[in-house]
Amino acid sequence: MEEFLTSNGVQYEHHDVPSDEAAREDLKRREIKSLPATIIDDDVVIIGYYPKKLIPALKLDISVDLSGKTGWLSDKYALMLKAAIRAARQLSDAQLQEMVPWREWTLRKTVMHILSFPELALNSHTHGSMSTDDMKASDERLSTVTSVEEVAQYGDSVRQAIVKFLASGDTQSFDRVVPAHYGGEVTVLELLNIILSHSTHHLKQLYWHMETNLGVTLVDQATEDDLEGIATPSTLI
Repeated sequence: MEEFLTSNGVQYEHHDVPSDEAAREDLKRREIKSLPATIIDDDVVIIGYYPKKLIPALKLDISVDLSGKTGWLSDKYALMLKAAIRAARQLSDAQLQEMVPWREWTLRKTVMHILSFPELALNSHTHGSMSTDDMKASDERLSTVTSVEEVAQYGDSVRQAIVKFLASGDTQSFDRVVPAHYGGEVTVLELLNIILSHSTHHLKQLYWHMETNLGVTLVDQATEDDLEGIATPSTLI
């Protein structure tokens, strides 16, 4: 969201909701329950990253077209997912059941989140959505994937499926508009782009935790070049 605003020359005020009590109260007053939320002139409220609403509301003379980025998306997904799989392989089955410090998740849940969100975004082109119900169904379906090897095999299947889809040239599926879990509607390609950033952010959190808290010396981690161009929040945790 911030990258979209900055790259289009939009001046804005950022409010960190967890640490900004006034912002939380304002959202509560407006009955806004999902983030990100963009409030324009204290009147127009747009929930989620929703370019098709943001562009006219902000009077921007641009269009959002990711049709030429399928090759880039494919390459970046392959690099990011392979990196997540390599990181997972440096953990033991027992470590996968340990908790991470930033939320009530196990390491397994963290790694599976990195891998399963891209699959959910991919499947939206046939399923028609990426909703919270879809996420719950995915978690239930994948509940038996518990060992490091099972996690790695699942991650590689996701990588192969995304690369195949992005190489398909199926513009009808690329451009299908689907409702997303955070609010708003996006095309499947837009959703895949958003989720690439989301999973990459969690991969960086995983790296930090493994090095800082587990004392793991990361082997063959993703490089800056591998992740170049993928927008992630400046705050890690």
